Amino acid sequence: MKMRVVAGAVLGFVSAVAVAQQKSPDFGPNVKLFTPSMSHDEMQQAIDKVYAEQQHAEFGSSRYAFLLMPGKYNLDIPVGFYTQVLGLGANPDDVRVTGDVHADAASKNNNATTTFWRGVEGFSVVPAGGTMQWAVSQAIAARRMHVLGNMVLHQKRGWASGGWLSDSLVDGTVDSGTQQQWISRNTEWNQWTGANWNMVFVGAEHAPEGEWPKPPFTNVATVPIVREKPFLQVDGKGNFSVRVPNIRENSSGITWKQGSTAGRTVPLSHFYIARPDRDTDVTINAALDKGKDLLLLPGNYDLNAPIHIRKANTIVLGLGFATLRPVHGTEAITVADVDGVTVSGLLFDAGTVASPSLLHVGTQGSKLRHKTNPISLHDVFFRVGGAGEGRTDANLVIDSNDTIVDHTWIWRADHGHNVGWDKNQSNYGLVVHGNDVTIYGLFVEHHQKYQVLWAGERGRTYFYQSEIPYDPPTQQQWTDEKGAKGWASYKVADNVREHEAWGLGIYSVFRYPDVVLDRAIEVPDTRGVKFHHMITVALLDKGAILNVINQTGGSTRTSSAGQPPRIEPKVTDYPTQ
Repeated sequence: MKMRVVAGAVLGFVSAVAVAQQKSPDFGPNVKLFTPSMSHDEMQQAIDKVYAEQQHAEFGSSRYAFLLMPGKYNLDIPVGFYTQVLGLGANPDDVRVTGDVHADAASKNNNATTTFWRGVEGFSVVPAGGTMQWAVSQAIAARRMHVLGNMVLHQKRGWASGGWLSDSLVDGTVDSGTQQQWISRNTEWNQWTGANWNMVFVGAEHAPEGEWPKPPFTNVATVPIVREKPFLQVDGKGNFSVRVPNIRENSSGITWKQGSTAGRTVPLSHFYIARPDRDTDVTINAALDKGKDLLLLPGNYDLNAPIHIRKANTIVLGLGFATLRPVHGTEAITVADVDGVTVSGLLFDAGTVASPSLLHVGTQGSKLRHKTNPISLHDVFFRVGGAGEGRTDANLVIDSNDTIVDHTWIWRADHGHNVGWDKNQSNYGLVVHGNDVTIYGLFVEHHQKYQVLWAGERGRTYFYQSEIPYDPPTQQQWTDEKGAKGWASYKVADNVREHEAWGLGIYSVFRYPDVVLDRAIEVPDTRGVKFHHMITVALLDKGAILNVINQTGGSTRTSSAGQPPRIEPKVTDYPTQ
């Protein structure tokens, strides 16, 4: 296998001795900070202890982050639930792990369809045996990674159900295998192999050949506008900071080919470092109002009132799936309609008292523009029920124009604790009123009305994965405002004149008989509203999705004997070109 070397990469590793001599910030007990000078056994024992706790802790309360100082490591790093592994170099090649870094299937029979909430960022891997196993599904992130070998997105052909790869280089082959759907943005590899339902490549160099529907590939050559996720880093003197990447337009491939990612550097001294054992919405808001940025350490934050982001260019960065839970029916975070705010790396958990939304960005009806310095959201995840009782009307509401969303999973739990039609209640996953909103990697599932309601103009979505709710008890209880059977998964409001989306997969797992959905996608019939590459699938034999988009595409249900056991309707373009 031919190995690729990134031109200009920082291959002279920072002196571990110099870094170790510096005083590190107090990151609390759930952040494990490693240096190359530490004992191998000490590091491996810490990793193994966390994994023993987190391997099967799908709805557990612990949160962890491993931070790797620049240098070389020889470790086996299994990544469990609510665990994040971060390299602290300016370039992923500043931190090199020789050994295994892997995500393993969380269920029996190598089934990775519930392998959620974990991430790797900002380091290079020389995988033992030549292949890095990353068998994952939703709410995972692999960012700014360099795999000096191959990467496999499943475990021994067991099922997996969606994932995200961005700003990453794989020297060998990426094998998606049994992955049902996937998005890769700004990536490079030697080769991609594998296809199933819905595989989307945006700004991917060496994207696989072929085009929808056979194979089910969606290739978009360039990324129109994006900001990479801000990341924690440390320099050769041991000074910690956060790098905020610049906006890129019409890009492809990785940001760090010539060295460090272009952007601005904010010293960690400018951040308020919040800890779940001591901080509340009061202390956090007081720090933000003084102009501080915010770093949220791993753990669970119960909020009596929203965290208010009021100042332009504020950075909010969570480590280790820091989890925000409103307890009195408020939002968890509100973002003012100002330039350049970034919100990254957070899990929003609905509380027992219904909230209007969990994250609200901007002010509805605002005419302010942010095209040159937009608000951006990265790896923001939402959960209603599963870990406990939860209720909200909507999860994510975007009212600011020009907002970028860079990977989100918005989930009303279909399993776990306090799950049921009258228990974990959520009407809408995503509601967009802002104009010129762009989303990459939109995963929205199981909400009781629209999964997505988009009322802003000129919206764009690159990759959409959605399972509609499993549990409508009867058709009468699941009928939309116009009398249609069920609520469309992706709804573009009737007055919208321009909208475009690429690569959409919508699936049903109805658990009660005689419940159907009239259409997976509902849009106004106008030439400015364009959808490309859509599929619907019924995963159980109950119910059906009767059309893919409006009255086009046909049903997932068989209508006569002798037909295949499952029909997977596909529509290439709407309106028909």
